[in-house]
Amino acid sequence: MKTGSSVKQANLKSERNAPLAMSGEEFRVLGHQMVDQIAVFLDGIRERPVTVASSPIALRQLLGSDELPVNGAKADELFTETSRLLFENSLLNGHPRFWGYITSSAAPIGALADLLASAVNPNVGAAVLSPVATEIEAQTVRWLADLIGYPRDCGGLLVSGGNMANFVAFLAATKAKASWDIKNDGTAAAERRLVAYVSTETHIWIDKAAELFGLGKSSIRQVPVDADQKMLIPALISAIETDISNGLQPFMVVAAAGTVGTGAVDPLPAIKKVCERYGLWLHVDGAYGAPAAMLPDASEDLRGLNLADSVALDPHKWLYSPIEAGCTLVRDKRYLIDAFSHRPAYYNFNGDGENDPINFHEYGLQNSRGFRALKVWLAIKHVGREGYEKMIGDDIRLATELFQFVEAEPMLETGSHNLSITTFRFVPKDLDSGTAEGSEYLNKLNTEILNRIQKGGEVFVSNALIDGRYFLRACIVNFRTTTSDLEALVEIVVRIGKEVDAELRSATIAV
Repeated sequence: MKTGSSVKQANLKSERNAPLAMSGEEFRVLGHQMVDQIAVFLDGIRERPVTVASSPIALRQLLGSDELPVNGAKADELFTETSRLLFENSLLNGHPRFWGYITSSAAPIGALADLLASAVNPNVGAAVLSPVATEIEAQTVRWLADLIGYPRDCGGLLVSGGNMANFVAFLAATKAKASWDIKNDGTAAAERRLVAYVSTETHIWIDKAAELFGLGKSSIRQVPVDADQKMLIPALISAIETDISNGLQPFMVVAAAGTVGTGAVDPLPAIKKVCERYGLWLHVDGAYGAPAAMLPDASEDLRGLNLADSVALDPHKWLYSPIEAGCTLVRDKRYLIDAFSHRPAYYNFNGDGENDPINFHEYGLQNSRGFRALKVWLAIKHVGREGYEKMIGDDIRLATELFQFVEAEPMLETGSHNLSITTFRFVPKDLDSGTAEGSEYLNKLNTEILNRIQKGGEVFVSNALIDGRYFLRACIVNFRTTTSDLEALVEIVVRIGKEVDAELRSATIAV
């Protein structure tokens, strides 16, 4: 007679009843149910609030018991409840009136691509673990380079977003330009300290990179900008020469193709000449603005990103991919391999020397890597260059219309307009904004206006600080936005602005 243990062993030889397993039919039914719910959500997204003002405590209560489940629940019930939870309690960056942080309305084909990628579940760290996924990612990198006018024989890979895309380039530049074996001896072995140059408008990623990778924040030089928020070339040259005279080693300039605050594009061709003169690596942070380089009327400064040693761009910003999708491009892929490649004995990933595979673990920080490229690749195949030119061009035209609407409204003041970002603020008619007190009050007023807008759910914008002045900021990377949505934004800002001004005036000493 078999014991209980023997029976279990016998059953495992022929079949296994795993709690997470589903038959094809079960998956089909559940998948159709989920897709139907998502389709209804997408069709009705305009009628929903952009966001809800629920507190963290209220949201935690919606999740129910915090005790770890002991027994499982039915999958169809879980998906129905979870769909409702997400649809009703999220900030909807796919809403046509979302223009806050630079997160685009996500392409539906990208959502389906993520499902397909997860179903196959390749590990795109090595080609043997992801044969066709590796080639799709490599082709995606070439296509992204083609879109922005960068050399298509560059090296590159998909990463999680802008921070990681810039980090990869920063590390490649550090390894390439250090005058000693930095991989072996580290930054402490430097005879001369490495120094990088950025504008005062550069995203905070540069501080993280300097802190995390051993250079320290004091190795970053912030270069002043002009009235258009663009890096000043004479100030850059002065900073470089001062550091050289002090025995330091300049190694990198980070320029912007679309700053996070106002969308300004640095004078990239002029900065490239400075880099050539001093032997520096030029990195372009184009996480937001790089895709606009594909437009026929793109500026010479923006097209100058094709001169860079490396470029960061985020398909989940202005190519409408679902999060996560960032990308690093490096002109010479050998610099990526020099910085990141390791080949331990337990990696049997090499080829025969004649037809070596691409192993993306040698190009960046991750070994295990998800199939991020599929949603980008399918979207490019779905709409092509022409489709992207149309959508990006429309976003820019809509931002221009918003700027014009603001100019026509007596109680609003324009701040800036670059690419698809327009900044503006509410200014009461009877306020003298030329005084220090008036300027301080305007900053306070517009801060409170933004707080109420973001909680109200009608529209969603963010903010920018320009020369000490607080502005509302609308960044349009949204293929659902229309002119009528922007007309509504102006009306909403004026209405809320009047309400907030009346409240603040009554509680403030005369301004």
